[in-house]
Amino acid sequence: MSATEKIIDAVFESDEDFRKVLSSTIKEELNMNVAEFAEHADIPASTLYKIMSGKREPNVKTLRQIIKTVKRLEGSEKGEFIAVIAARPVLDNISETKRKICGSLCTIREYSATSMEEAIIAAVRAERDGAKALVCAPIVSPTVEKILRIPVATIMPKNSLLEAIEVVAKKIN
Repeated sequence: MSATEKIIDAVFESDEDFRKVLSSTIKEELNMNVAEFAEHADIPASTLYKIMSGKREPNVKTLRQIIKTVKRLEGSEKGEFIAVIAARPVLDNISETKRKICGSLCTIREYSATSMEEAIIAAVRAERDGAKALVCAPIVSPTVEKILRIPVATIMPKNSLLEAIEVVAKKIN
């Protein structure tokens, strides 16, 4: 479930749930503080602080701005993300599903593969799903680079997975 969907569900549950989900979305999923989010949403920070403390209820216009901003920041409006293809043990080491790279928030989507064939199929699926770039193992990267139209970065043993994601994110920009 996306952050946007969680917020919308919380709106219909209770004011307390909405405040809790909005707070965790901003801090944990978007890796921002309230003031940064308010700036992105074009909402006065004081208004957002009042909403989150329970001193004020959001009007419909403010709620729309919050949801639209979360959608944009999480990349779900366009479905933009960086795909990572690896074995499940490697993917389990990814603690972040979003990461700020070059000033933009990038969504990271995992594709598990245990063979070359699965990795190639996952690469094609990732591109079809809307991936803007791909990170994969060196054994499969030469093949997928020939069949994909998106940038591909290779996970090298001396480099961390996150460094490879940053490399491919820079290729996007």
